[in-house]
Amino acid sequence: MSIFNEVVDRRKSRSYKWDRMEQIFNIEDASDILPMWIADMDFAAPQAVIAAIEERLQHPVFGYSYVCGGCKNAVVNWYERRHQWTIDPETILFHHGVVPAIASIIETFTAPNDKVAISTPVYPPFSNVPKSQGRELVCCDLVEVNGSYTYDFAALEELFKEGVKLYILCNPHNPAGVVWSRSQLEELVALCIKYDVYLLADEIHADVILPGAKFIPTLTVAGSAQAKIISCIAPTKTFNLAGIQAAMMVVPNEDLRKELEQNAMAHGKMDLNAFASAAVQAAYTDGDAWLDELISYLSINMDYVVNELNALDGISVAKPNGTYLMWIDYRATGLSEEEMMQRLLTIGKIALEPGTKYSEAGRGFLRMNVACPLAVVEDGVARFKKALAAN
Repeated sequence: MSIFNEVVDRRKSRSYKWDRMEQIFNIEDASDILPMWIADMDFAAPQAVIAAIEERLQHPVFGYSYVCGGCKNAVVNWYERRHQWTIDPETILFHHGVVPAIASIIETFTAPNDKVAISTPVYPPFSNVPKSQGRELVCCDLVEVNGSYTYDFAALEELFKEGVKLYILCNPHNPAGVVWSRSQLEELVALCIKYDVYLLADEIHADVILPGAKFIPTLTVAGSAQAKIISCIAPTKTFNLAGIQAAMMVVPNEDLRKELEQNAMAHGKMDLNAFASAAVQAAYTDGDAWLDELISYLSINMDYVVNELNALDGISVAKPNGTYLMWIDYRATGLSEEEMMQRLLTIGKIALEPGTKYSEAGRGFLRMNVACPLAVVEDGVARFKKALAAN
């Protein structure tokens, strides 16, 4: 029996996903609502990670600590082993999360009123962070056909011509689960070089790749050595460690790296805490078997959702190539987003994310997180069906 079949009770654990639904969805009582919204998993972390944190706890002094060479080497070996990406350990800068890293990168390489470009629909901090820093956000919609997305590079180039300073890439893509091909990444990199645009690559979901797909690190494609690329990676989505707060920026360009180090100094940012570094090293050293089983399990969950929901009138969902997120198209139901969310929360008693959270380009879609035991996925699908069956 799979370790991922275990249902872990997360209520009253200060879980944002489970214990904050009243505030997030503006409802009085969420005790009977199933959360399948925010992107963390309901699975226990790998035992090796738990053991590493417990071992660190055995030492009773929690003073200032640093990220050791063993931790960096674990990162390097993982990406070489899993993605054939050779990372120079000297190019790794640690941060407390990918979103804080994104904020640091935008602050370092752009100025107020500079244009920051994104391709929508996409992860909300891509728009929230630049706007909060006084940057001008410019958007180029991805091209959607039957729930599958691709780039319109001609439209993106027209945007770049207007003086874009920095572009944020999401690979694998959140929320649609696209894993961009080498040729697509090469075309994007070429555009960034042509128009002297910084390329910020959010690759946090890089390890969660479904069978048949292949993740290509942006820094490995043709032209990447000439481009101004900063890649953000982390073990947090892979091993369900978001609360540990650990991420890495890979910055081969020495000048860019020095500027980011200066920004960190200006904000008094220090290394990872003692528990985060222990967790990172353990996850990347001993997490392979756990991740392989996870991917197989997620694939089964996704097949179930695809088979069940595509049988419903007006609903269409494709199996993604990466992430543990499903992007559900309900446009053919004729329901507005407000009507759909109301049905889900009050009738189905299930919390999903509305598509407009990912920009107007996401209207008519829902995001479902299936990183939970199959029994919970089955419950969620039943609740979804109940919501749609209502008159």
